[in-house]
Amino acid sequence: MNKRANQYHLTLQLDEYANGEKEPVKKLELQFSNHDELFDIIHKVQAKNIFSSKEESTEFALGLKLFSEVMLKNKNHPLFEELNTVFPMFMKKLKAL
Repeated sequence: MNKRANQYHLTLQLDEYANGEKEPVKKLELQFSNHDELFDIIHKVQAKNIFSSKEESTEFALGLKLFSEVMLKNKNHPLFEELNTVFPMFMKKLKAL
């Protein structure tokens, strides 16, 4: 039996370019699954006060979980060969904070 995963919908929208231009608006919508409850992870990282703002904590947690889920699904891909040895240590360090 396959383990069920949480289903998510992410919307990313570019509101303003670095040069101040607001056009053209760019938008990306993504459906994805993750074995973790991402909102719980985000709240846990925010509570650790690792970064200077809750927004940075959210960016970090979301980016890390999106990345790590793809890495987990593709653990035998040569791209992740070096990370497969150090990433578990990184996660243990993060969880210990």
